[in-house]
Formats: sequence, C-alpha cells, structure tokens
Amino acid sequence: MTEPLPGFQPAGIEGYPGPFAVGRYARDLQVKLRTFTDVCLIGEAVNVRATGARRTNVYFELRDGDGAVPCAMWSNEFERAGVELRDGMQVVVAGGCDYYPGGAKASPSFAFRVKELRPAGEGDLLARLERLRRKLSEEGLFEPQKRLARTVLPRRIGVVTAEGGAAKRDLLAGLHRRGWEGTIIWGHAPVQDRRAAPAIGTALRDLAALAAVDVIVVTRGGGSIADLWAFCDETLCRTVAMLPVPVIAAVGHEVDRTLIDDVAAVSCSTPTHAAEEAVGVDCAAARATLRRDAARLDRCGRVAVVGGARRLQGFTRAPRHQLERHRRHLHQKARELRAAGRRGVADRAERLAPASRAAALERLGRSLADRRAEALASHAARLSALDPERTLERGYALALGADGEPLTTVDALRGAGRFDLRVSDGEAPARLEDSSP
Repeated sequence: MTEPLPGFQPAGIEGYPGPFAVGRYARDLQVKLRTFTDVCLIGEAVNVRATGARRTNVYFELRDGDGAVPCAMWSNEFERAGVELRDGMQVVVAGGCDYYPGGAKASPSFAFRVKELRPAGEGDLLARLERLRRKLSEEGLFEPQKRLARTVLPRRIGVVTAEGGAAKRDLLAGLHRRGWEGTIIWGHAPVQDRRAAPAIGTALRDLAALAAVDVIVVTRGGGSIADLWAFCDETLCRTVAMLPVPVIAAVGHEVDRTLIDDVAAVSCSTPTHAAEEAVGVDCAAARATLRRDAARLDRCGRVAVVGGARRLQGFTRAPRHQLERHRRHLHQKARELRAAGRRGVADRAERLAPASRAAALERLGRSLADRRAEALASHAARLSALDPERTLERGYALALGADGEPLTTVDALRGAGRFDLRVSDGEAPARLEDSSP
C-alpha cells in the first residue's frame, strides 16, 4: 500500500506492517477508493445542502433502513440532472467512492461522488405516462379543446392553482404587465398530492359552469414527474377535454410535459407565458396607441374644422365682395359717362361758331314766329266764328231795344212795343202785332 518512512524508523506494533506516514497512507487510500467500480445506489436523500460561491455544489446523505452514505455532487452535474432535490426524496444516484485526504489543518472526508441523479421510480412513471398519452391520443382527447374559439381580450379569467404558490404571483405579475384590467375568478386547489387531481377537476368544472368565464388557466411551479403527476391523472385529463371553456395549461417548467399540456387548448412553459396567451393583446401598449391615435385624430379634426370654417367664411364673403366689385365698376362707368358727356358738350359748343349760332337763332326765331302766326290765325278764326255779324250774314236777325240792347224773349218784344231789327246790311224798325201763338 505504501513505503516505509525514510531515515528514522520507529518501532511498529507486532503483527502489523508499518508504521507508515499518514499522508502517504491517506493518498494511497484515496487512489484505492477511486478504483472502485461506479455503481447505482437508491435511497432517501436527507440533510440536503448547497455550498460554494454560487451554492450549487450539493451535499446530502443517502439513507435506507440499513445504512447511510455521504454524497457530494458538483454544480455542473447537478444542474445537468435538473432535479429539485429535497429532504425525504427517494432518488437513484450513479457514481463511485471518493476520499479527501485532508491535511495538517483540514479534516479528511469520505463521500460518494454522485455523477448522475434522478428521482426513484421516474422511469416507471414515464413509461406509464407514455402509455396513457398514447391511449388518450387514440381516443382523440387532444383535439376538442384546441377546436374551441378563444377570446383575444377576455373579461373574466378563471385560475386554478395553489393558493399561496409562486405560480399565482407570477401569473398576476404577467397579467399586470399585460395591462389587463378584467376579473379573475380563483379556483384554489392543491397541486401536488393524491387529493390534487380530484380537487383540480372539481375547480375546473365549477369555473366552466360560470358563463362569465372566458378562459381558464391551470398553473403550478416546476418539479419532478412525481411532483407533477396529479396533472397526468386520466380522469382529470378527460374532464379538461370535455370542458366547453378553453383551458390554458402552465404546469412545471419548459422541460416538463404533463398530459394536461396535451389535452388543454394551449400549453405554456411558465405562468407568465400563460398570462400572455390568456390576454392576446398587450392592453397597456394598445391603450397608449389609442391615446396617440385619439390625440392625432383630435388634432386633425380641429384642423379640418378650422379649415372648413375658414372656407365657409370665405364663401359668405364672396357675394358681398362681388357686389362691392360691381358697385365700384358701375361707379367707374358712371364717372366715365359723365366725363364723356361733358367732353361731348364741350366739343359741340366748341364746334358751334358765332355765325352758326346766329343762323341757328334765326331759324329758331322763324320757327317761333311761324308757330306764333299759326296760333294767332287759329285764334282769329275762332274769334271770327264767334262774331255776331257772321251770324247775321247767315240769315239771322237781332232784335234791339230802344236802348240798343238785344231783346231775346217774346215778352221783351211785347213789352218794348216797337224795336229795331238788325240784319246783315243794316237795321229796320219793327213792331210785334200779335204775340199769341
């Protein structure tokens, strides 16, 4: 195993080789232990703890009823395993023995170096899961939910999850970031034990019975397939497939795939993703866009109204403007006519010479004299027609009294006794002999 100490060689113990230096013995022991064949162990993980700067090197004990082995798993290998290890979890580990020899100030330690890890019984669960998946698929239960119409902007969302789970907080945060302001109807139910699947099914049926619920989200955090097994329950999957309301499944992380993910209308990797699927519109962005569009529409409307008002005002001014324009035009024409008249009179006056004016006055005088002569002749003819002498010439006689006044009645003749008759060529004495008829 090792070589004796050089130089001073103290006496050993009879029946045992040595004495040997402990460091050399420890190193030889480390080499020897590491030569053991790698094996798989199964047991219960206890005292699970993480150390290191990033606290990702994991240490735990693997126990069963007959013994225990300290185990250590480096961070990269633990991350690759993707298992959420916790106390009391039955796990299968693969690896081999390792020994740290320690030193003057460090204690030695022994551990089973774990290179791979998975939950115990996972292989059986996965096999059962695949058989059930094929069965439900052959029955066509993966299609009904996917044929349901989903509302882009639901007013009410039903949520089935654990009351105090992180998935609930993540979903609420996602809906808040989406700017959604609808109503959530909670269907709290256990999500990881033998009571979980029936409780989840009951919550789903209750929410689907509410006519106001537009979509239902089923969500929980990640875990092993054993932790998520409630969401692989056959009865629960059949219940989801027959629901008339779309169901969005957000169970586990992105790598996890349960049967409810296959049956549901939509399968999401996280609760945040489920919030985005449930509310198909980024309400906050949509509101901002609407506000911008409304402001732009308001500005455009104001500009259009002001422009229309100005055009109308221009139209109303047009008749008055036309009248004013025509009035100015008429005034101008009137001034031009007056000016033209004055110029014409001046021209005629200028063209009329004195001789011409004398001739014109003579013609005017003759014309006036002729008109006066004609009028005088007319008056003379009228006077001549009224002359009594002209009447006597036509055979009439005029009886004149002693005073020379005309006697115009028989009584006047009888009273006068004697009177003179005046005819056209003179007068003759006359007497009325008998005045009786």
